[in-house]
Amino acid sequence: MACSRWLAESLKLVSSLQVAPCSHEAAKYAVENWHYSRILPTGKIVKFGVWESKKFIGSVLFSRGASPNLGRALELDQTEVCELTRVALTSHVAPVSQIVAQAMRLLKESNSGLRAVVSFADPKEGHKGGIYQAGNWIFTGQSNPVIEYFIDGRWRHTRGAYHHPARPTAQKREAPGKFRYIYPLDKAMRRKLNKLALDFPNAVEGLVASRPGSAGEVQVQSLATARKGA
Repeated sequence: MACSRWLAESLKLVSSLQVAPCSHEAAKYAVENWHYSRILPTGKIVKFGVWESKKFIGSVLFSRGASPNLGRALELDQTEVCELTRVALTSHVAPVSQIVAQAMRLLKESNSGLRAVVSFADPKEGHKGGIYQAGNWIFTGQSNPVIEYFIDGRWRHTRGAYHHPARPTAQKREAPGKFRYIYPLDKAMRRKLNKLALDFPNAVEGLVASRPGSAGEVQVQSLATARKGA
C-alpha cells in the first residue's frame, strides 16, 4: 500500500511539471528575481521555462559560455559543447536535478551535434554542486581563483570589469575557483569523462530556491504567455 501511494505521488509530480521553450522576457524575469546573480547572460541563449501545475516557476538557460576554450580539454569545438549558465527557480516541488534533466533532453533533441554540457557551482555562494551530483554529472575539478572588483554595488569578474573606468580604484578581492561539472550526452563522451572524474565535494546547496528570499517572489504566468516570443 505504501509503495502504491509513493508511485501515485511520483506520477502526479511528473504530470504537473512542464519544461518548454520560453520567451526572453520570462527568462529575464526569472533570473532577475530568482537567481543570486540577478544578471541575464549576454549573447545567444537557449531558454527553457519551467511550470508546475501550469504556474511559471522559473527558467533554465544554456549558452556558449564565457570562455571560447570551454571544450578544449575534451577536444570539442564550440558547436559540440555548451554551458548551463542559469537555473533560476522560485519555490517548487520537483527536484532541481529532474528539472535540469528535462531541459537537457530538449536541448539535445534540437542540437544533435552537442556532446557535452558544462556547468559551474560557485562556492562563495555556498554552492558545491548538489544538483549536479544528484543528476549523475561528472565532477572534474575546480577552476583557478579570480580577482573580482566591487563596482556599481556588486562584485564583477575581472573580465567584466577590465574596461570599466572605476576599476583602478575599486575594492577588489580574490574569489575561489568554481567547481566544474560536465554531463556527457553520448556513451563515448562518458567513457572519456570517466577518466577525468574526481570525488564529489560535499553538497551543501538546497533545492527550494535559487537564491535566499526568493520563495515569496512568485509571478503566476500561464504557459501561453511565457512562451510567447520564444
